[in-house]
Parts: sequence; C-alpha cells; structure tokens
Amino acid sequence: MPVRVLVVDDSAFFRRRITEILNDDKHIEVVGAATNGQEAIELVKTLKPDVVTMDIEMPVMDGITAVRKIMQSEPLPILMFSSLTTDGAKATLDALEAGATDFLPKRMEDISQDRESAKRQLCARVRLLGARGLKKSAPPAPPSATAPIPVPRPAPGPRRGKYRLVAIGTSTGGPVALQQVLTALPGSFPLPILLVQHMPASFTPAFAERLNKLSAIRIKEASDGDRLESGCAYLAPGGMQMLLEDRHGGAVIRIVESRPGQTYKPSVDVTFCSASKLFGPDVLAVVLTGMGADGREGARMLKHGGATVWAQDKETSVIYGMPAAVAEAGLADKILALHALGPSLMEVV
Repeated sequence: MPVRVLVVDDSAFFRRRITEILNDDKHIEVVGAATNGQEAIELVKTLKPDVVTMDIEMPVMDGITAVRKIMQSEPLPILMFSSLTTDGAKATLDALEAGATDFLPKRMEDISQDRESAKRQLCARVRLLGARGLKKSAPPAPPSATAPIPVPRPAPGPRRGKYRLVAIGTSTGGPVALQQVLTALPGSFPLPILLVQHMPASFTPAFAERLNKLSAIRIKEASDGDRLESGCAYLAPGGMQMLLEDRHGGAVIRIVESRPGQTYKPSVDVTFCSASKLFGPDVLAVVLTGMGADGREGARMLKHGGATVWAQDKETSVIYGMPAAVAEAGLADKILALHALGPSLMEVV
C-alpha cells in the first residue's frame, strides 16, 4: 500500500516538481495538491493522506498556522519545506513547535549536490514518515520467531553525583524533544551538556538562541575554544563536528570541519567518541528521537569506557531510529519516555 501524500505550496512549479518526484517512487502516491494552508486543512479532512508536505509562506493561510490547525483536528506527519536562511530557520522551528514532524531544504541542491540523491532522500523521508503514521492505526505486528526483539539489559542503580558531563544526540523530532528536556532543568544544573542535533548550519544559531530564551540553564551554539562550564549546554554548529580536548587541565571544545564521506554534520558518533576519550566513565549520554543509527557506535565506545547511556522509548519518539539502534545493540542502561528524561537527569546528578 503506497504512502498517500498531499502536496501544499502556492507555487504551481514547485507543486508539479514535488509531485513528479514523489510519483516516480512506486511506494508513494500523491493524492492531491493545495495552494495554501486553508485548502490544505480541507483536503486533509477529505483525502485522509498519510503525509503532508507543507510550504511555510503562502497566501490566505501560512504553513505554520495550517500545521497547528491540522495537528489539532487531523494529526498526521507533516514535512516542511524550508529556505536555508535565518528567517527560514526561525519559521521552521516555529512549524516544528506547532507539530510538524520534520523539514527539508526547499532547494534540491541544498539537500544534495547530486539531484538524483536529493530525490532519493526526499522519497525516503516521505516513506518513513508515512510508515510511522500508518503504524498508529495498525495493530502491532507479532514478534517474529526468527527475529526476537532484543531485551534491554537491566538498568543499574543511579550513579548519583559521579558524572562530569552530559551528552545528548538527536535528529528528526529533536528540536521539540530537546526543548522539553532542557526546559525541565533548573538553572543550578551542576554539569556541562553537549548537544548534537542534525541541523543545517543556518539553523543552529537560531535554535540555540530559542532554547536559551526558554531554559533556565544557559544554552549557546558552541564555538571553537569554549571551555566547558557547569549549567551550560553547547549546541554543535550545523555542518561542522564538535570534539573535546584537554587544555591546561580543563575540557575545551574544538569545532572542526567534517572529513570527506561523513554523513552527519554534526555527528553524534563523533562527539560521543571524543567525550569518551576525555571523560571515560564520567559521561551520561542520551540518544533521543531520530532517523538512522547515528550515536550507536559512539554509545558503544562510551560503554566500553564505563559510561552510562540512556535512550528515548519508542512510544514518545517521533522516529524510533537512533534510540532503537542503541537499544537493540544492548547499549542502553535505561530506556525512558521523553517526559521522564529531564527529571531523571536531575535525580542522578
């Protein structure tokens, strides 16, 4: 059964372009198109799509308002198309806060320099979001006799007061998840926090600024040479990699260019591995909602060094990819619902 998609954009050219790309995938069917947010709301009610692709700036009703109204009445996965500008970043973050599931750059060349690769990424994203939405109404599949579901190892007792660093990695669904976790922490939180969110370079300054305004702790986009301070969270800049090094007895952030072939920029694996080398068993790492498996190998290295790893549970994850990869590899000491993560962090530190 193909994923049924509603395409929403005021540009006839863009609607036609996206429709052609999606219809070329045999697992996807575009069932309708809307020219503004108001039309989108009505078509969602009548067509019952599995996924909506949504522009932000449109006449009659903008995309953010439409997302908010759709999520109140007919909740389903919504993929935003965004411009990679400061204003585009702020609007996209507003859309995610309103309930949108994910976003992609509106220009294909901003997704990938290879146009065919960009098309494949768009279709893959829509298929995954559609599968997530369809699973809401489908009964859970019985466990396979040949592929048993891995059972997480029992969680050890909390290591109260023994951590020196918290590191959190996430992707799809992460902006809202991070906001919920970080706003639950008091200004007196006693540890530094590293944040790795898959996000374009033009988005991370606006995201850090937003989180800082909403949270009691200090949150900033990490800069090369930043010294780790208690009660401060450092967001890895988009397009770069965030490492740690020991300088004169203190932990310092290094921001470096990504190596050729690195898929994620920033990468959770890269930051987790660097944290393991410097802090060993004194790291509490958390893997939140996200597509793919970034964070699994970093979590493996952390576990080898005696660190603690938590993963978000399936029920509260927008996309149960990254936390599932960690849990299924037997690397998660705890699997927690999103709303429990903030309070649990306070309990153990």
